[in-house]
Amino acid sequence: MNITVAYGDGIGPEIMTATLKILDAAGCNLKYDVIEIGEKIYLSGIKSGIAPESWDILRKNKVFLKAPITTPQGGGYKSLNVTIRKSMGLFASVRPSMAYTNVIHSHFPNMDLVVIRENEEDLYAGIEHQQTGEVIQCLKLISKPGTEKIIRYAFEYARAYGRRKVTCMTKDNIMKLTDGYFHKTFNEIAKEYPEIETNHMIIDIGTARIADYPENFDVIVTLNLYGDIISDVAAEVAGSVGLAGSANIGDSFAMFEAIHGSAPDIAGQDKANPSGLINGAVMMLMHLGMPDKAELIENALLKTLEDGYHTADIYKERTSRVRVGTQEFAEEVIKRLGKKPEILKAVSYNPNYKPIRIKTKEYHKPKKDLQGIDIFLDWTGDSRNPNSLGNNLSLIVENTKFYLKMITNRGVKVYPDGFPETFCTDHWRCRFKKKDEKLNLTNNDLLELQKIIISAGFEIIKTENLYFIDGEAAFSLGQGE
Repeated sequence: MNITVAYGDGIGPEIMTATLKILDAAGCNLKYDVIEIGEKIYLSGIKSGIAPESWDILRKNKVFLKAPITTPQGGGYKSLNVTIRKSMGLFASVRPSMAYTNVIHSHFPNMDLVVIRENEEDLYAGIEHQQTGEVIQCLKLISKPGTEKIIRYAFEYARAYGRRKVTCMTKDNIMKLTDGYFHKTFNEIAKEYPEIETNHMIIDIGTARIADYPENFDVIVTLNLYGDIISDVAAEVAGSVGLAGSANIGDSFAMFEAIHGSAPDIAGQDKANPSGLINGAVMMLMHLGMPDKAELIENALLKTLEDGYHTADIYKERTSRVRVGTQEFAEEVIKRLGKKPEILKAVSYNPNYKPIRIKTKEYHKPKKDLQGIDIFLDWTGDSRNPNSLGNNLSLIVENTKFYLKMITNRGVKVYPDGFPETFCTDHWRCRFKKKDEKLNLTNNDLLELQKIIISAGFEIIKTENLYFIDGEAAFSLGQGE
């Protein structure tokens, strides 16, 4: 079986060499197609950090074991991980974090959780605009298929690995449509997995609980930005950042790596800990349907750590026995293939494990009923008095199909009946609704309204159509509306 391998930058070549030695010694019978990524490719003028011809190798093999890379300082360089995740449809990031009790120091000896993070959407869509002199926006995009896939994957993961509970984390008390949909979908899908305990937490208190009571969590599923943050919090709390691996899973392609960076300050010194990439490779073997090899290597790794053979990053006189370098650590793991830990909990994977595949529901085209439009203005007139703006706009649209429902500034209602204390920028959302509920509005009606507003001397910088979708309002209220 062929997989794609990238040795990366900094300590990447050292830890990849160590990891491949272990895979070969374990009899995994993998063949390696090597591609070059990272700093050298960036500096050659390719801003994505990966050469065009490498994509064909990735698509052919469908599995990618990746060492960390260095992104050059300065603007214009794209995140290679984000590029690969989005280009190859890697919708799920899987990040286990566990404490190695009595072997590596941790404040939370019973911690063993997995963060499953949506990987393609949310604010990481990277769609940003500066709209006025004072206001910049970033669009948060959540899709129904993307939401269903990541939540279903979390439950399937819990079922496949014998996990007892799945926790959903959102901020749906504020973002009632985007995060609200994520929470709603979680509740619906949870009904299909009655044997798994479920709960929901607001992300801020959830993050605090991870930092204080991580042993209370098992599997956590959440949106992209939140997942990025809490997976790092969990790894740090576990006390084993250098040991953590991660998987990025798509429908037909998957990438596996360590969670740490390229550590150029110790590159070439045979000091780096290869455990994170080894754990990433173990996750890869599970994805390849080789649970026996995954179990063999992971138990050997645990036994090596338990026996006190530690690299410099985790070496402590109290818990360590021998300080070893990168390659010597790999040799110690190889010596223990076939052995199991006695202090740490030995892993035992289902020999009939099948890689997780997710199917989503067929698309249902909803009924959309146009209700009006939010028109965003760049306006600094009349000392930024919202009453002046509102009264003027109300007069302008008096003879149209619309009325001015409200004006908000940074989401807070300032007209009608706003508070004089509310600070206003030059960015105004003006909500126009149809006067008669029986009216069937068209896009031409919206365009005519915009022409009238422009003719009156206003600058439109953005619009958002207001719909009822399948009979429900598909737009948020303004704060104070």
